[in-house]
Amino acid sequence: MKNSLSTQTWDSIAADISASTQTSFVITRSSPIGGGCINQAYCITDGRQHYFVKLNTREQLCMFEDEAAGLMEIYRSRTLRVPSPICHGSDADSAWLVLEYIDISGRASGKGSDLGKQLAAMHRTTSTHFGWIRNNTIGATPQVNSISSNWVDFWRTHRLGYQLDLARKNGFNGKLQTLGENILLELDKLLAEASPAASLLHGDLWSGNYAFDEMGNPIIFDPAIYYGDREADIAMTELFGGFPADFYSAYRHEYPLDSGYNTRKIVYNLYHILNHLNLFGSNYRHQAEQMMGFLLAEIR
Repeated sequence: MKNSLSTQTWDSIAADISASTQTSFVITRSSPIGGGCINQAYCITDGRQHYFVKLNTREQLCMFEDEAAGLMEIYRSRTLRVPSPICHGSDADSAWLVLEYIDISGRASGKGSDLGKQLAAMHRTTSTHFGWIRNNTIGATPQVNSISSNWVDFWRTHRLGYQLDLARKNGFNGKLQTLGENILLELDKLLAEASPAASLLHGDLWSGNYAFDEMGNPIIFDPAIYYGDREADIAMTELFGGFPADFYSAYRHEYPLDSGYNTRKIVYNLYHILNHLNLFGSNYRHQAEQMMGFLLAEIR
Protein backbone atom coordinates (compact mmCIF):
# COMPACT_ATOMS: atom_id res chain seq x y z
CA MET A 1 0.00 0.00 0.00
CA LYS A 2 1.08 3.56 -0.64
CA ASN A 3 1.85 5.81 2.33
CA SER A 4 0.17 9.08 3.30
CA LEU A 5 1.82 11.16 0.55
CA SER A 6 -0.91 12.44 -1.77
CA THR A 7 -2.08 10.05 -4.45
CA GLN A 8 -1.63 12.83 -6.99
CA THR A 9 2.09 13.12 -6.16
CA TRP A 10 2.67 9.38 -6.41
CA ASP A 11 0.84 9.35 -9.73
CA SER A 12 3.00 12.24 -10.96
CA ILE A 13 6.16 10.36 -9.97
CA ALA A 14 4.96 7.22 -11.74
CA ALA A 15 4.15 9.22 -14.87
CA ASP A 16 7.60 10.86 -14.74
CA ILE A 17 9.27 7.44 -14.51
CA SER A 18 7.14 6.11 -17.38
CA ALA A 19 8.10 9.05 -19.59
CA SER A 20 11.81 8.82 -18.72
CA THR A 21 12.09 5.06 -19.21
CA GLN A 22 9.53 4.83 -22.02
CA THR A 23 8.02 1.93 -20.11
CA SER A 24 4.68 2.02 -18.31
CA PHE A 25 5.15 2.15 -14.54
CA VAL A 26 2.36 2.08 -11.95
CA ILE A 27 3.29 2.09 -8.28
CA THR A 28 1.87 -0.87 -6.39
CA ARG A 29 3.93 -0.45 -3.24
CA SER A 30 6.06 2.23 -1.58
CA SER A 31 8.20 1.43 1.45
CA PRO A 32 9.85 4.12 3.58
CA ILE A 33 13.64 3.90 3.95
CA GLY A 34 15.25 5.40 7.02
CA GLY A 35 18.68 6.88 7.58
CA GLY A 36 18.43 10.39 6.16
CA CYS A 37 17.72 13.63 8.02
CA ILE A 38 17.13 15.96 5.05
CA ASN A 39 14.83 14.09 2.66
CA GLN A 40 12.18 11.41 2.88
CA ALA A 41 13.21 8.25 1.05
CA TYR A 42 11.24 5.33 -0.36
CA CYS A 43 11.62 2.20 -2.39
CA ILE A 44 8.77 2.00 -4.92
CA THR A 45 7.83 -0.91 -7.17
CA ASP A 46 5.29 -2.08 -9.70
CA GLY A 47 6.05 -5.66 -8.75
CA ARG A 48 8.83 -5.95 -11.35
CA GLN A 49 10.88 -2.76 -11.37
CA HIS A 50 12.17 -1.04 -8.23
CA TYR A 51 13.28 2.58 -7.81
CA PHE A 52 14.70 4.67 -5.01
CA VAL A 53 12.85 7.97 -4.49
CA LYS A 54 13.88 11.05 -2.52
CA LEU A 55 11.19 13.54 -1.57
CA ASN A 56 11.24 17.07 -0.22
CA THR A 57 9.24 20.28 -0.57
CA ARG A 58 8.77 21.64 -4.08
CA GLU A 59 11.22 24.47 -3.29
CA GLN A 60 14.02 21.89 -3.08
CA LEU A 61 13.76 20.74 -6.71
CA CYS A 62 17.00 22.58 -7.52
CA MET A 63 18.80 20.52 -4.86
CA PHE A 64 17.67 17.33 -6.60
CA GLU A 65 18.68 18.69 -10.01
CA ASP A 66 22.15 19.42 -8.63
CA GLU A 67 22.41 15.94 -7.10
CA ALA A 68 21.43 14.28 -10.36
CA ALA A 69 24.05 16.33 -12.22
CA GLY A 70 26.68 15.38 -9.62
CA LEU A 71 25.90 11.69 -9.93
CA MET A 72 26.24 11.94 -13.71
CA GLU A 73 29.60 13.71 -13.36
CA ILE A 74 30.91 10.80 -11.29
CA TYR A 75 29.32 8.28 -13.66
CA ARG A 76 31.12 9.84 -16.62
CA SER A 77 34.46 9.34 -14.85
CA ARG A 78 33.93 5.56 -15.27
CA THR A 79 35.58 4.88 -11.91
CA LEU A 80 33.08 4.32 -9.08
CA ARG A 81 29.52 3.09 -9.28
CA VAL A 82 26.77 5.55 -8.42
CA PRO A 83 22.99 5.09 -8.59
CA SER A 84 21.82 6.26 -12.00
CA PRO A 85 19.39 9.20 -12.00
CA ILE A 86 16.09 8.28 -13.65
CA CYS A 87 14.14 11.54 -13.41
CA HIS A 88 13.34 14.48 -11.14
CA GLY A 89 10.39 16.82 -10.96
CA SER A 90 7.83 18.53 -8.76
CA ASP A 91 4.14 19.20 -8.31
CA ALA A 92 2.23 21.65 -6.12
CA ASP A 93 3.34 19.90 -2.92
CA SER A 94 6.59 18.02 -3.40
CA ALA A 95 9.83 17.65 -5.34
CA TRP A 96 11.32 14.26 -6.13
CA LEU A 97 14.44 12.58 -7.39
CA VAL A 98 14.11 9.05 -8.71
CA LEU A 99 17.24 6.91 -8.79
CA GLU A 100 18.18 3.40 -9.77
CA TYR A 101 17.46 1.10 -6.84
CA ILE A 102 20.58 -0.78 -5.75
CA ASP A 103 20.52 -3.57 -3.19
CA ILE A 104 23.25 -2.57 -0.70
CA SER A 105 22.90 -5.63 1.51
CA GLY A 106 26.32 -6.69 0.24
CA ARG A 107 28.07 -4.13 2.49
CA ALA A 108 29.55 -6.89 4.65
CA SER A 109 31.10 -8.68 1.67
CA GLY A 110 32.67 -5.64 0.03
CA LYS A 111 36.34 -4.72 0.35
CA GLY A 112 37.53 -1.34 1.53
CA SER A 113 40.59 -1.82 -0.67
CA ASP A 114 38.37 -1.81 -3.79
CA LEU A 115 36.80 1.46 -2.67
CA GLY A 116 40.26 2.95 -2.07
CA LYS A 117 41.55 1.94 -5.51
CA GLN A 118 38.49 3.21 -7.32
CA LEU A 119 38.38 6.49 -5.40
CA ALA A 120 42.03 7.08 -6.32
CA ALA A 121 41.05 6.55 -9.97
CA MET A 122 38.17 9.01 -9.61
CA HIS A 123 40.53 11.59 -8.12
CA ARG A 124 42.69 11.32 -11.25
CA THR A 125 39.74 12.76 -13.16
CA THR A 126 40.69 16.43 -13.23
CA SER A 127 39.60 19.85 -14.43
CA THR A 128 41.56 22.93 -15.42
CA HIS A 129 39.98 24.94 -12.57
CA PHE A 130 38.70 24.49 -9.04
CA GLY A 131 34.95 24.54 -8.35
CA TRP A 132 32.28 23.34 -10.76
CA ILE A 133 29.92 24.59 -13.44
CA ARG A 134 27.04 24.80 -10.93
CA ASN A 135 26.46 25.32 -7.23
CA ASN A 136 24.95 22.54 -5.13
CA THR A 137 24.39 21.68 -1.48
CA ILE A 138 26.38 20.13 1.36
CA GLY A 139 23.70 18.52 3.47
CA ALA A 140 21.00 21.19 3.36
CA THR A 141 23.49 24.07 3.13
CA PRO A 142 24.11 25.84 -0.18
CA GLN A 143 27.61 25.12 -1.49
CA VAL A 144 29.18 27.73 -3.76
CA ASN A 145 31.35 26.28 -6.53
CA SER A 146 32.37 29.43 -8.43
CA ILE A 147 35.24 28.63 -10.77
CA SER A 148 38.70 29.64 -9.51
CA SER A 149 42.27 29.15 -10.66
CA ASN A 150 43.62 29.48 -7.10
CA TRP A 151 42.91 26.70 -4.62
CA VAL A 152 43.69 28.70 -1.47
CA ASP A 153 41.45 31.57 -2.57
CA PHE A 154 38.69 29.11 -3.41
CA TRP A 155 38.89 27.47 0.01
CA ARG A 156 39.11 30.81 1.80
CA THR A 157 36.12 32.37 0.05
CA HIS A 158 33.74 29.57 -0.88
CA ARG A 159 34.37 27.09 1.91
CA LEU A 160 35.61 28.47 5.25
CA GLY A 161 34.62 32.08 4.63
CA TYR A 162 31.14 31.10 3.51
CA GLN A 163 30.55 28.90 6.57
CA LEU A 164 31.91 31.54 8.97
CA ASP A 165 29.59 34.16 7.47
CA LEU A 166 26.69 31.76 7.84
CA ALA A 167 27.69 31.05 11.46
CA ARG A 168 27.69 34.80 12.16
CA LYS A 169 24.18 35.09 10.74
CA ASN A 170 23.15 32.15 12.92
CA GLY A 171 24.39 33.95 16.04
CA PHE A 172 27.74 32.22 16.51
CA ASN A 173 30.02 35.15 17.25
CA GLY A 174 32.79 35.91 19.74
CA LYS A 175 35.74 33.54 19.91
CA LEU A 176 34.58 31.49 16.93
CA GLN A 177 34.65 34.50 14.63
CA THR A 178 37.93 35.86 16.03
CA LEU A 179 39.64 32.53 15.45
CA GLY A 180 37.97 32.23 12.07
CA GLU A 181 39.25 35.62 10.90
CA ASN A 182 42.77 34.60 11.86
CA ILE A 183 42.45 31.29 10.03
CA LEU A 184 41.37 33.09 6.86
CA LEU A 185 44.33 35.48 7.15
CA GLU A 186 46.79 32.63 7.68
CA LEU A 187 45.35 30.21 5.16
CA ASP A 188 48.22 30.75 2.72
CA LYS A 189 50.60 29.46 5.39
CA LEU A 190 48.38 26.57 6.43
CA LEU A 191 48.08 25.40 2.81
CA ALA A 192 51.59 26.48 1.79
CA GLU A 193 52.62 22.96 0.78
CA ALA A 194 49.45 22.35 -1.19
CA SER A 195 49.65 22.56 -4.97
CA PRO A 196 46.84 20.18 -5.84
CA ALA A 197 45.34 19.19 -9.12
CA ALA A 198 41.65 20.02 -9.46
CA SER A 199 40.37 16.48 -8.84
CA LEU A 200 36.79 15.30 -9.09
CA LEU A 201 35.58 15.08 -5.48
CA HIS A 202 32.56 13.41 -3.93
CA GLY A 203 32.51 16.34 -1.52
CA ASP A 204 30.61 14.70 1.36
CA LEU A 205 32.44 11.41 1.71
CA TRP A 206 31.66 10.18 5.20
CA SER A 207 30.94 6.58 6.16
CA GLY A 208 27.18 6.94 5.57
CA ASN A 209 27.65 7.79 1.91
CA TYR A 210 29.21 4.60 0.62
CA ALA A 211 28.16 0.97 0.54
CA PHE A 212 28.65 -2.16 -1.56
CA ASP A 213 26.22 -3.54 -4.09
CA GLU A 214 24.87 -7.09 -4.26
CA MET A 215 28.12 -8.25 -5.89
CA GLY A 216 30.32 -6.57 -3.28
CA ASN A 217 31.31 -3.69 -5.58
CA PRO A 218 31.76 -0.21 -4.03
CA ILE A 219 29.04 2.37 -4.55
CA ILE A 220 29.00 6.03 -3.48
CA PHE A 221 25.96 8.30 -3.28
CA ASP A 222 24.61 11.61 -1.91
CA PRO A 223 27.44 13.63 -3.50
CA ALA A 224 28.24 17.33 -3.08
CA ILE A 225 30.70 17.33 -5.95
CA TYR A 226 33.21 19.91 -7.13
CA TYR A 227 36.80 19.87 -8.37
CA GLY A 228 39.40 20.46 -5.68
CA ASP A 229 42.21 19.00 -3.61
CA ARG A 230 41.65 15.25 -3.39
CA GLU A 231 42.86 15.39 0.22
CA ALA A 232 39.59 17.12 1.12
CA ASP A 233 37.76 13.87 0.33
CA ILE A 234 40.29 11.73 2.19
CA ALA A 235 40.17 14.07 5.20
CA MET A 236 36.41 13.73 5.48
CA THR A 237 36.63 9.94 5.45
CA GLU A 238 38.40 10.29 8.82
CA LEU A 239 35.45 12.11 10.40
CA PHE A 240 32.49 10.38 12.04
CA GLY A 241 34.00 6.93 12.49
CA GLY A 242 36.42 6.65 9.59
CA PHE A 243 36.76 4.06 6.84
CA PRO A 244 38.34 0.57 7.01
CA ALA A 245 42.13 0.37 7.26
CA ASP A 246 42.40 -1.44 3.92
CA PHE A 247 40.70 1.54 2.24
CA TYR A 248 43.50 3.87 3.31
CA SER A 249 46.33 1.50 2.48
CA ALA A 250 44.91 0.81 -0.99
CA TYR A 251 44.30 4.49 -1.71
CA ARG A 252 47.80 5.52 -0.62
CA HIS A 253 49.31 2.73 -2.71
CA GLU A 254 47.48 3.98 -5.80
CA TYR A 255 47.84 7.71 -5.10
CA PRO A 256 50.19 8.61 -2.21
CA LEU A 257 49.37 11.67 -0.11
CA ASP A 258 51.80 14.57 0.03
CA SER A 259 53.71 15.67 3.13
CA GLY A 260 51.78 18.04 5.37
CA TYR A 261 48.49 16.17 4.98
CA ASN A 262 47.96 15.84 8.73
CA THR A 263 47.67 19.62 9.04
CA ARG A 264 45.74 20.15 5.84
CA LYS A 265 43.14 17.55 6.77
CA ILE A 266 42.17 19.71 9.77
CA VAL A 267 41.80 22.74 7.48
CA TYR A 268 39.56 20.71 5.20
CA ASN A 269 37.51 19.06 7.95
CA LEU A 270 36.94 22.44 9.59
CA TYR A 271 34.59 23.15 6.69
CA HIS A 272 32.42 20.17 7.59
CA ILE A 273 32.44 20.89 11.33
CA LEU A 274 31.39 24.49 10.66
CA ASN A 275 28.67 23.17 8.38
CA HIS A 276 27.46 20.87 11.14
CA LEU A 277 27.48 23.83 13.51
CA ASN A 278 25.26 25.73 11.10
CA LEU A 279 22.98 22.77 10.45
CA PHE A 280 22.69 21.19 13.89
CA GLY A 281 23.66 23.82 16.44
CA SER A 282 26.11 24.68 19.19
CA ASN A 283 27.29 21.15 20.02
CA TYR A 284 29.87 21.60 17.25
CA ARG A 285 31.09 25.03 18.35
CA HIS A 286 33.75 23.83 20.79
CA GLN A 287 35.12 21.35 18.25
CA ALA A 288 35.39 24.06 15.60
CA GLU A 289 37.19 26.40 18.01
CA GLN A 290 39.57 23.63 19.08
CA MET A 291 40.44 22.87 15.47
CA MET A 292 41.12 26.52 14.70
CA GLY A 293 43.21 26.95 17.83
CA PHE A 294 45.32 23.94 16.90
CA LEU A 295 45.88 25.21 13.37
CA LEU A 296 46.93 28.66 14.53
CA ALA A 297 49.35 27.13 17.04
CA GLU A 298 50.92 25.15 14.18
CA ILE A 299 52.12 28.30 12.41
CA ARG A 300 53.27 30.33 15.44
